[in-house]
Amino acid sequence: MSLAATNIDAVRTGVVQRFRVRKRLSLAVPGLILLYLAYIFFAFDIPGVASRAKPENAAILLGDFWSYKTHVTRDNRSGVVTTAIEGERKGEYPAGAGPDWLTLGDVTRIDLPGGAEVRYMADGGAELAIPDFGEMSVALDGRKIAVTLPDDTDQPNWMSLSKNRISLNRGDWRFAMTPAKTETFRYQAGWELFFFTLDSPFHGKSVGDLIALVASGERVVPDRSNLSAMAHDIWTNKMWRHSDVFWAMGETVLMAFLGTMGAGLIALPLAFFAASNFTPARWLRLGLRRVFDLFRGIDGLIWTVILSRAFGPGPMTGALAILMTDTGTFGKTFSEALENIDGKQVEGVQSTGANAPQRMRFGVIPQIAPVILSQLLYYLESNTRSATVIGALVGGGIGLLLTQAIITQKDWEEVCYYMVLIVLTVMLLDSLSGWVRRRIIKG
Repeated sequence: MSLAATNIDAVRTGVVQRFRVRKRLSLAVPGLILLYLAYIFFAFDIPGVASRAKPENAAILLGDFWSYKTHVTRDNRSGVVTTAIEGERKGEYPAGAGPDWLTLGDVTRIDLPGGAEVRYMADGGAELAIPDFGEMSVALDGRKIAVTLPDDTDQPNWMSLSKNRISLNRGDWRFAMTPAKTETFRYQAGWELFFFTLDSPFHGKSVGDLIALVASGERVVPDRSNLSAMAHDIWTNKMWRHSDVFWAMGETVLMAFLGTMGAGLIALPLAFFAASNFTPARWLRLGLRRVFDLFRGIDGLIWTVILSRAFGPGPMTGALAILMTDTGTFGKTFSEALENIDGKQVEGVQSTGANAPQRMRFGVIPQIAPVILSQLLYYLESNTRSATVIGALVGGGIGLLLTQAIITQKDWEEVCYYMVLIVLTVMLLDSLSGWVRRRIIKG
């Protein structure tokens, strides 16, 4: 009886001790997580990042995604006024022409949103009429800028003024003047000249007008039908470069396709040698698995840098970088799929007198085909995104155009255009891969 009581006490003590350990762990784990988060808070200088943050800059950037600006520029030395979309020569209006809110003459008048007006005066100065602020004038005094504000007003926070420069930022329009030039920027929603540039006979026409031209027999361009002429002008658009963008996007998809499918073709036969139920030689299995770890352990961007030094830049280098990384990933996943097959199906095929290749073809491949197909199609979608970044490094595909647009920091609507195109391509590949899976796997 005393022995039983002793055993009960020992069990009770052990249970109590285990509960204590679990209770301590339940408190220690959250404590360690909180301690780690506190370390991150100070190591990453979260307070400093928050203090340096400028949400207004992000708002300006997002606004540039869906809007464009028209530059009205006067050369203060010659007095010549030019008007250009985004300030580019490819978007420059012909001499003496401009949008309907611009009046050219001895005094250039620029109507701006909110009832504001800017006037370029014949003497080289400028006058501004700003609602809720009043009339102000800006004049050149040698190499200096002389500003006259309305009576009883102080310099507002939307105005930047120095001895040789003045800048006003009113959100939907800006004004700037230096001794060299005077500029007014008017922001408007949309992607101007996306279809037709200023030199196209179809520019400025409504959708109804374009449909009428397609339906009518009278040709705008003598040697082309109206529909063919419209398609030609869109394809050869000098501002948005649709033809270049199309081929660049195709190059990106091709990089992803060659890298993904090439990796699948290499990894599948190697996976049989890395699977324990197909290769009894332990040294061979372990050696192949370490090779797979090497290939997938090095990021695709690192492979891109290494291969670009070896083979030079180009889309093929990007495809090889994807192939190197995905060979390691596919080798691991395919070998694990082989190790999990049902051996009875293989035995059933073997019982018919099938040889080794036939057993693989009819007993093994049908079992792992869904896994292989899903992996290949998923990585094809993922690698399309990766090929964008890789293309920026090796100088190929849409990644190169995207990087160039970001570096110039001028036409952010082009950046948005490329981003939208990449997302649409990934969505299209997703739909296509879903259709392929349904056709092959489900029949």
